[in-house]
Amino acid sequence: MKTIIEPFKIKSVEPIRFTTPEEREEVLRKGFYNLFLVRAEDVLIDLLTDSGTNAMSADQWAGMMRGDESYAGARSFYRFERKVRELTGFKHIIPTHQGRAAERILFSLTGGKGKVVPNNSHFDTTRANVEFSGAEAVDLPTAEGRDPELIADFKGNMDTGALETLIRKVGPGSIPLCMITVTNNSGGGQPVSLANIRETGAICKRHGIPLFLDACRFAENAYFIKMRERGYASVPVKEIVSEMFSLADGATMSAKKDAIVNMGGFLAMNDDALASGARNLLIVTEGFPTYGGLAGRDLEAIAQGLDEVLDERYLEYRIRSVAYLGERLAAAGVPILQPPGGHAVYLNASKFLPQITPDRYPGQSLVVELFRRGGIRSVEIGSVMFGRRGAGGEFIPARMELVRLAIPRRVYTQSHIDYVIEVVLECYENRARFPGYRIVEEPAMLRHFTAKFEPILR
Repeated sequence: MKTIIEPFKIKSVEPIRFTTPEEREEVLRKGFYNLFLVRAEDVLIDLLTDSGTNAMSADQWAGMMRGDESYAGARSFYRFERKVRELTGFKHIIPTHQGRAAERILFSLTGGKGKVVPNNSHFDTTRANVEFSGAEAVDLPTAEGRDPELIADFKGNMDTGALETLIRKVGPGSIPLCMITVTNNSGGGQPVSLANIRETGAICKRHGIPLFLDACRFAENAYFIKMRERGYASVPVKEIVSEMFSLADGATMSAKKDAIVNMGGFLAMNDDALASGARNLLIVTEGFPTYGGLAGRDLEAIAQGLDEVLDERYLEYRIRSVAYLGERLAAAGVPILQPPGGHAVYLNASKFLPQITPDRYPGQSLVVELFRRGGIRSVEIGSVMFGRRGAGGEFIPARMELVRLAIPRRVYTQSHIDYVIEVVLECYENRARFPGYRIVEEPAMLRHFTAKFEPILR
């Protein structure tokens, strides 16, 4: 059959509150035009993130009832540890309450002033944790990954030539580790090939630099490899996943993505000394090493989710349903980052709103209008999130001005996505009227979460 259906049945539903345009206008005003500051109950379709917004399965809920809440040595931890070790092959498995906690521990131990951490593209919290340690976060996307309109199979790849150049420039002693984010979130949810991971790992090994994966969407990346990389069409996704992890020395993971849960993560590695330091820091800030800030029920749900995410029918449905949204928008002339990613469709805000310059945040303007016109919450991934000021105070825009429509796992049906398409098309038809925005209040780091905006009226 040509029609790809959801590989699950719906057993429990949650009502959606419909709002009027007048109500949404008031919500925007009270939230200072930042959708992070809007109450979830005022959102019709929530595409802010796919992190922790997943619908869990009956088996995951059953596992939560079996959760062992012992402070130390809970059986739920050992099930979790066994499943993650089986998946990744790493020696040390350290639970954390989410991915950024794993990042904070890792870079607290390996970062510091004078250090440089390369990545195909750091996402927001990864960059913040690197920079908070005093180290420099360097993005090394390929030329293909810098072109939002180019259709290519693995636009998330690391530029290995640029990595070699960086190592020669700063010296391997200044690079505590190298990271590859799979899939490449800030690069448009684009996958990374096994060949690229293998080549990056070989470079790192030659220079004595550990390679870590930011593995929050490892299964989606593996399915793209199965679909697109020569020689892997008949290889089971689970084997591709094992090969991916075998090429690295460690990983951070937000289980809130591809483990299909609402909370949790882990830090995994083979280095005994680094693991010892990580566990000590975990005890100070997260909890005992057999729970790491999580309840036993969370550990059970993660272990079950790591099984379910490897179901190839689920992955086929997941990737295809996201592609459906991207293809329908592109067919109508809406500029998107091509090809559609694994977890989200990224609107090309600079092409969508060419009249709005980067210093007036075209992505934020589009985020506001999607909510104003249809109650859809999305997120800017552009100069609000990644723009900065130079040493002389000059504005340095982000590499791309994007708006991410992130699709929660097992939450929305095709009719919801068809509604999203209608709202995006209405915005596109009326795009000439949209104002730019200025920031009126912002924190020193991760400003997109809490910054306050006001429209620039003509």
